[in-house]
Amino acid sequence: MTAFVRMSEVPLAGQRVFIRADLNVPQDDRGAITDDTRIRASMPAVRQALEAGAAVMVTSHLGRPTEGEFKPEDSLAPVAARMSELLGKPVRLVADWVDGVQVAPGDVVLLENCRLNRGEKKNSDDLAQKMAALCDVYVNDAFGTAHRAEATTHGIARYAKVACAGPLLAAELDALGRALQQPARPLLAVVAGSKVSTKLTILESLAGKVDQLIVGGGIANTFLKAAGLPIGKSLCEDDLLDEARRLMSAAKARGADIPLPTDVVVGKRFAADEPAVVKRVADVADDDMIFDIGPETVRAYAAIIAAAGTVVWNGPVGVFEFDAFAAGTEAVGRAIAASRAFSIAGGGDTLAAIAKYGLEQDISYISTGGGAFLEFLEGKPLPAVAILAERAATAH
Repeated sequence: MTAFVRMSEVPLAGQRVFIRADLNVPQDDRGAITDDTRIRASMPAVRQALEAGAAVMVTSHLGRPTEGEFKPEDSLAPVAARMSELLGKPVRLVADWVDGVQVAPGDVVLLENCRLNRGEKKNSDDLAQKMAALCDVYVNDAFGTAHRAEATTHGIARYAKVACAGPLLAAELDALGRALQQPARPLLAVVAGSKVSTKLTILESLAGKVDQLIVGGGIANTFLKAAGLPIGKSLCEDDLLDEARRLMSAAKARGADIPLPTDVVVGKRFAADEPAVVKRVADVADDDMIFDIGPETVRAYAAIIAAAGTVVWNGPVGVFEFDAFAAGTEAVGRAIAASRAFSIAGGGDTLAAIAKYGLEQDISYISTGGGAFLEFLEGKPLPAVAILAERAATAH
């Protein structure tokens, strides 16, 4: 597991603490916040620093602003208002903060959208040094941006006197480490989605680590066709059939397994009112489209999930947005929730499925990281985590 300094290990009393949070929340046309999950998830780090008597500065990106050009819709003002409600104290929003911030111990300010600063995206050294001068302790608590090397996620960590991981980032890294670096066996990955190409590097990385790999959605169709089975007009990537065969034989060679569906739910057209028909895979007609796994496959997958020690879940196994083709994703989700395994789930569609079926309480860890979660699964180093590890190594 990557070694890093945790915020809980750093004395914060009287210190100027700069927290890079992920407060990038969805908003409606009027700018009202429609889901404050990320703000609520970021408050433990802020409270911890305030209770310790630190002078607290928090910043985040919001949307995709143009550097150096302020527009009202790019402002963190709605976030500041929500933070002050959650913290029960005023949270002042500070613009043009790079050259200096006034904040007293025991108080908190929100620094305006960090992506408005010229050089943020390109990880400008000059900007990073100016930001590092604002604080005694830098805290990265934004796992969702850990796969990007930007001035507030990477550069500042190089120059700050102390650089550490906040509770949210630390929890995410602990959970991912437990799932992939010291997993309870059997280790099962459920990787689904419409395209093999977007998940290919993840499949390759996981195929070398897991005991079993369940593929679902359009990815499964590509594997079925690679195994010589009919898939009709289903979504499939013909240029990746050899790749699917290679992954299957590589898994088999090391005693791992990529089980394929034995029955599927098909329709003739992609529509919410399309009748759902269950068929054996061998009986899929030329004009059929596979939209979900069938009941026999559900039972087989549920048994594999029940026997697992660790489950990593990314992606729905069918078109769960249409109720007629949602049974497979719901059953897989419920099996993961009911299993005794340590389970970690991530990715936008996966989170939507978890919310749809109310499984939040029963998944061991839900990753909010999106792209960072996927890059971790791919085995790629995350720049924001790598710099914290580098600082921890040189601190001792």
